[in-house]
Parts: sequence; C-alpha cells; structure tokens
Amino acid sequence: MHKTIDDLGSYEKEDVTFLLKDLSGADIEKGTLERERAIQNGTHYSEMLPVEYNPSNEYIKLFHDSLEKNKRDIALYVALASEQIVHSRGLDIVFCSLARAGTPIGVLMKRYIAFKYGVKVPHYSISIVRGRGIDENALAYILNRHPGEKMVFVDGWTGKGAITKELIASISRFNEKYNRDLSPELAVLADPGHCSNLYGTRDDFLIPSACLNSTVSGLVSRTVLNDSLIGPEDFHGAKYYKELLSEDLSTFYVDTISSEFKGIAPRVEIELAELQESHTDMNWEGLRSVRRIQEDFQIDDVNHIKPGVGETTRVLLRRVPWKILVNTEKEHYLEHILMLARDRGVPVEEYTDMSYSCCGLIKQMDNGK
Repeated sequence: MHKTIDDLGSYEKEDVTFLLKDLSGADIEKGTLERERAIQNGTHYSEMLPVEYNPSNEYIKLFHDSLEKNKRDIALYVALASEQIVHSRGLDIVFCSLARAGTPIGVLMKRYIAFKYGVKVPHYSISIVRGRGIDENALAYILNRHPGEKMVFVDGWTGKGAITKELIASISRFNEKYNRDLSPELAVLADPGHCSNLYGTRDDFLIPSACLNSTVSGLVSRTVLNDSLIGPEDFHGAKYYKELLSEDLSTFYVDTISSEFKGIAPRVEIELAELQESHTDMNWEGLRSVRRIQEDFQIDDVNHIKPGVGETTRVLLRRVPWKILVNTEKEHYLEHILMLARDRGVPVEEYTDMSYSCCGLIKQMDNGK
C-alpha cells in the first residue's frame, strides 16, 4: 500500500528512511505574519509551512563555532542515551525518530550503536503533530517490516512536554485500536523539561541542530497534515528542499559528532554511572516553570510559551516573538539567541525562576489586523 520515500532527504540511505509523502510541488509556505495570524485564528500549524529561514553568514559561523565547542559533549550525550536504550530495551530495536528535530539525533544513535555494538539498527523518521497525533500509517508500515523488534521513539529535546504527552496519548490509542503493546517512552538528547526517563543530559544547552532548519535535517521541511494534500492512506507530508543542496550541512553535522565516538568511549561507563546515580524520574518540572511564566506574564494560551534553547530558537526563526526570557546564569549557552533577538529587534528580559536557560514568548496578534 505504501512506498518508502528512498529519495526524500539528503542523508545517506543507510542513515534513515523518511516515511513522509513528498509535497515538494505544493505551494503551502506562508510568511511569518500571515502564518501567525492564521494559527491564532484557528488554522492548525500543520496545515501550512513557514518560509524557510535563510541564515546570515554570521549565523552560519555561530552554528560551526557551537558545533566545534559542543561536539564532544553531544557525542557523549548520544552515547549515554543510546546505552540506556540498549540496557532497557536490548539491541533488537527499531529507531523511530520524530521529524524533524529528532532525525539527526536518531541518525547519531543508530551510528553510535553500530560503532559500539556492531549492530545496524533500522531507523525511520515519521511525523507526529501536536493536537492531531502520530502518523498511524507510518507506524503500521514499520511494524509490518519489523514484527519482532521493539520500537524506540527519538526526539532532539524536550520543552514543556507537549510532544511527550501527544506521543503517550497517540500510542495508547494505537495500541487499543490495533491490539498492540508499543511503549510510548521517548528518548531525547536533552531533557530540560524533566519529561523523559531516557536522556543524555538535563542541561538546557544549544544543540547546534536547533540553530538551522532543513539544512541540518536532511533538507526536509516540518511535517504537514493538510486534508487537501494528505489522504487517509498517505503518510503525513513534507517538502524536500533540493534547491538548498549547496547549503546542506546535514551529513557534515552527524559526521562531525560521530567522529567523536572513539574519543569519548573511555568516559561513557563512568558518566553513565554518574547519570544513573543523579537520575530522578520525569516530574514535569518544565511544565511547572511554564505555568509560573504564564501567570507572571498573564498569557492566555500556554502554546504561546516556548521554553528551552531549542524552542526559543524556533520562535525567533519561525514565529512572531513578543519577548525572550533569559536565565543570566546560563548566558554561555545563549549567544545565538541574543544574536537573533538583536537582529529581529525582540526585547530580552532576565527571568531566573525556570528550569530552562531561556524561553520564547509569542506575540498575541490582533484578530486579522
């Protein structure tokens, strides 16, 4: 019934298979203001795409500088999350990354397990949409091809836990509907929201892949779920921006981090023991921070609060920001946030009563004006 999209995305074929309908010919991009007004007037964000942000040379330099600075730490966090997955689920697994922020992390986990254990874990990237659920056609496709293997869901980082909750609800519905027993547990590189038990770190730091959009995610857009383009038998959709091939850093990014696996290998066992000793179960501390921010700034819609470095970056790149809250104790993580805010003329305010390094607040738009 379905075909894999072998030619979608710029990663090597052995790194990932995108289970997404190619919408490259569709005209669904909207300007930032038009898109923001549409979302705030009830159009679901997944029905359209933002215009891809074209980063300045200064911003590309920041990506390279942050990657150079953080590559060894990221390799270690990939290793720690991967080891916990192997310890809890074994090696008979399939990685199922959530497009698109989860895709490079899924590629890295797959590569780490190949490096450490010599096992090539299958890796698919599929769509999940807040408020609409996971792509059940994609899940069925994977289960049909890997009937005895355990599915492990992967994302880049956590914010306030909206996708974690969406995944739990979606998998519960899927299990009941099809008499399955999939685990909704989500593995992430960074869990500042304290809403995952499988993570590399709970520090809220700059993951370099949050700096860029498609050019660090296989040239694939955000995922799209629009009834005029996606039929009941289809996978959720996405665009493949082939025209950006000359600017693509997706393989460079995962190659740079993968090359650190050998160097960090002696540290993994010690760091894993320390992580497990200091581990606390997920307690949604991030969501409590968000509730405090909602009350302090009198924000009606909690979806207008985007906590953490990754989500704040997205607010500055794709939405209409009202202001950015920063924890000044974590300013060493925030160079690119401050640069983007300066470029866009967005006010920055000190706020320390949160479990994040920063938080992006979306501007409330006047109806249709």
